[in-house]
Amino acid sequence: MHRSPTAPPPRSRTSRTAALLAAVVGVCCALLTALVVIRWHPLLTVDGDVSRTAHLRAVRDRTLTHVLRVLTDWVWDPLTMRLVCAAAVLWLLWRHAAWRTALWLAVTVAVAAVVQQSVKSAVDRPRPVWPDPVDSARYAAFPSGHAMTATVVCGLLLWLLHRFGVGRVRWRATVVAAVVSVVGVGVTRVWLGVHWPSDVLGGWLFGALLVLLAVAAYEWPRHREGAPPPDRPR
Repeated sequence: MHRSPTAPPPRSRTSRTAALLAAVVGVCCALLTALVVIRWHPLLTVDGDVSRTAHLRAVRDRTLTHVLRVLTDWVWDPLTMRLVCAAAVLWLLWRHAAWRTALWLAVTVAVAAVVQQSVKSAVDRPRPVWPDPVDSARYAAFPSGHAMTATVVCGLLLWLLHRFGVGRVRWRATVVAAVVSVVGVGVTRVWLGVHWPSDVLGGWLFGALLVLLAVAAYEWPRHREGAPPPDRPR
């Protein structure tokens, strides 16, 4: 039987796969966090070299820097990402009455914000400091909140589209937009000199971990015997 390009795999397999990937990504998160905390010299060297090179170019190319500031402050800002998520929650409630899925989406994004600030406070890594800064940011550096929020929101929305099915053209366009957003926001944070590269990597890893855990939790109760059917767009 023919299946659409975004038809989801069986729920039990999805839950197991997400849990396994979450374990792998979780180890990566723990390892990177430990290296940041102990100030591992090779990591600091790479961070410093990449950040200095990016900052010198940012100072020289003010036009590109201005464009990247607009993107990072307005298009890929965590508030913008959360508003996109809020719109998706309202759409789920209005069009499909999928309140369980809407609640799952909203709670996951809220948990991501708490985790992000908790890790920042625990690690308390200083941000880069430049004599001629092109931008500024608050709070501790690790992990990047912009990178983490974009990863969580884009990852969750992509999975929902995949789970409920979407046309081939729309799916490909959404994947491209998500990848550009997640990668692009990471590049802007390093270019603008407000994050080290490992901060961005940490944001991506922690974001991916939360998406995988959320998917595993969403799927898990529904493949047990006697579990109720999931919310599904009608």
